[in-house]
Amino acid sequence: MTPALTVIVPGFDVGPWAGEALASLRAQSFRDWRAVLVDDGSTDDTPEIFARAAAEDDRFRVIRHPRQRGLAAARNTGLAAVDTPYLAFLDGDDRFTPTALERLLAVLDDTGSDFVAGAYVRLRPAPPAAPDGPVTYTPGAVQPWVAAATDPERRRTSLDEHPAASGNIVAWSKVSRRDFWQRAGLSFPEGRLYEDQILAQRMYAAARSFDVIPDVVVEWRERADGSSITQHREALPVLRDYLDGLRGGLEVLDAAGRPAAVRARIELIMTLDLPPLVTIARTHPDDAYRRALGAFVRELQSRGSARLLTAEQSAAALW
Repeated sequence: MTPALTVIVPGFDVGPWAGEALASLRAQSFRDWRAVLVDDGSTDDTPEIFARAAAEDDRFRVIRHPRQRGLAAARNTGLAAVDTPYLAFLDGDDRFTPTALERLLAVLDDTGSDFVAGAYVRLRPAPPAAPDGPVTYTPGAVQPWVAAATDPERRRTSLDEHPAASGNIVAWSKVSRRDFWQRAGLSFPEGRLYEDQILAQRMYAAARSFDVIPDVVVEWRERADGSSITQHREALPVLRDYLDGLRGGLEVLDAAGRPAAVRARIELIMTLDLPPLVTIARTHPDDAYRRALGAFVRELQSRGSARLLTAEQSAAALW
């Protein structure tokens, strides 16, 4: 009998954390799932961890890329294997909370919406007790932009009614109907580091309705070794990819005729995304970093959104 839900778990060199991710899936109060584990050409023990999970629990299936193709490609490989009514994502270094799938699916079953999004928190490393001791991770609080997108609970809503929802751009905080992905022609844009930005806005723009809930459904790991993509925005190529992702998401909302969501995204970008980039840019050795950042702010202004920028914000990014 076909399960209700497929969880797509991509991973590249996630050996130190994959066991926790899969344990959080096995511990779900909702049991009617299968998981597609996509090893994206790992060079560590990720393939062995995935293979062992599949040998011990037939709900796990492993697909391996012979070489690394990137997170978007790994997720798309998983999507091609989905034949269940619902689908979800969990990155191989993150963790589901115990009732995440049960709660998300219960809401979606009740509303008939195309997808439901929940809240999430960062899983931050704590200093080891001894110099050579193990790193432990502690969940943080729900951040304001996450709460703005998911709290209070809203059922059968839309971007026009709830434009702040567009701030929840991560793939792994959602459960969707498979036929929604098929109807909307959704897939992850490959060759990008920040593929979630564009895909999420396509989901919000295409949905007939969606739901949001304030429950924390995922703990998102900030790796202690600094190897997460989001921890390297001081690199000029990463900055350019990051700004391209933000730009692409805004273009999707513009094309869909969702001005309220565009305004909400620009406000969030100005208050959340730009300040740490400006801090980096002030002392960055490559002037191209400052030029790229300044050009992006000018693009925001050219969208007719200059009124959203304070004088201090504009000066900080355009000095």
